[in-house]
Amino acid sequence: MPHPQGRSSTAMFCAGLLLSSLVSSASATERVQDVAPLKAEVPAERPKVERFLGKPIKKGILDRRAWSAGQPLSGLALPTPVLIATGNQPGPTMCLTGAVHGDELNGVEIIRRIMFALDTENLTGTVIAVPIVNLYGFQRNSRYLPDRRDLNRYFPGNPKGSSAARIAYHFFQDVISHCDALIDIHTGSFHRTNLPQLRADLSNANVAKLSSLFDNFVVLHSLGAVGTLRRAAVEAGIPSVTLEAGEPLYLQPEQVAQGVRGVLSALRGFGVMGDATKIASEQEVFYESVWLRADQGGVLFSEVKIGDEVNKGDILGSVTDPITNRSSVIRASAKGTIIGMALNQMVMPGFAAYHLGLDKAEGAAVEKAAEGAANAALETVRKAVQEVAKEAAESASQSGNDPQAVNEAARKAAEEATQSVISKDLPVDAEGEDTSELEPRIPEPDEHPE
Repeated sequence: MPHPQGRSSTAMFCAGLLLSSLVSSASATERVQDVAPLKAEVPAERPKVERFLGKPIKKGILDRRAWSAGQPLSGLALPTPVLIATGNQPGPTMCLTGAVHGDELNGVEIIRRIMFALDTENLTGTVIAVPIVNLYGFQRNSRYLPDRRDLNRYFPGNPKGSSAARIAYHFFQDVISHCDALIDIHTGSFHRTNLPQLRADLSNANVAKLSSLFDNFVVLHSLGAVGTLRRAAVEAGIPSVTLEAGEPLYLQPEQVAQGVRGVLSALRGFGVMGDATKIASEQEVFYESVWLRADQGGVLFSEVKIGDEVNKGDILGSVTDPITNRSSVIRASAKGTIIGMALNQMVMPGFAAYHLGLDKAEGAAVEKAAEGAANAALETVRKAVQEVAKEAAESASQSGNDPQAVNEAARKAAEEATQSVISKDLPVDAEGEDTSELEPRIPEPDEHPE
């Protein structure tokens, strides 16, 4: 447990992280205040899926269903296809989602290849896949819903909110609530491409375990913006990661193939397919990243490729004014790896051009990690100590009506509990999870988180 004198700074750090995530989310989208409830109503113990979308689950086959959130005109139904592969043996339920943004094609193809390659006779459990969540946007080659809202900023939704919030709500309740884990597949946005990677809240032990099942994948630690499907699922107790691969509007075979390999390794490790004891190969994990921006308007010319490792001061690209021929370069601000980048295009001053995953050796990341870990443990420790003090106070009050004796008993119990936490003798939450050992929460990059 942190020293008492460090509590105020830790609390301020926590508040700063919360404010940062809220401000980032608000500035990145037109999202209104209709994403309620903030935590979806999903039972802590999800029963095994016996029925789905109103019909019994058929074992040993690949089945097709249709999901609909309701239509503005009942005669113009637009049902969303859902694929369900169920084995003959009971087991966990993994959900795969693609095209939450309608212009992201790689996820659609990743899911198709996986679902039609599964051997349902040998599956243990169920795989539920929705290749095209945003069917409205998909038919128009658009990232957004018809009302220009980003569906991935409205989860878990609101049954009485905007059109986007209602769609998000019904999808979450009808589909996602049945999942034991979720892999949400995306690409870069707006003429940007992403190195195949996972976005995962590594401070959550179950999420960290899920992300570790992906073979040879880059992992970026992030909470996820408020309203994203991934974050809403995690807050509902469903381990979830975002798989980013490539760019929108195009089908990229290499990125698709890597995505398929990663998801299949996760299905094996999760116990749905084959031997759950398989361990994924070593991963490259980034706990912090930064976007590097253009200082002038003009045409962007990149000198690096996605996945390149760079050192501080390296030239990543240049921006040239096509009228004046004035040019300026964009340099790496630190040692790291290019995990996302803009395609060559016309840009404005301040345009986010390169997403740099920072090298572990960067001193700032180490300092943030230490304080973040303390912050992650602080609240659960406080609750545990408070419960011990409460029990001591109740016991003292039953022995007499002396308020001083009650206060002294509570104080002494709290001090002893605090010392036990410091010496690691006291579990700090109901499940006995030592949250001080978890990785710190670090804010999501501010540009197009997923």
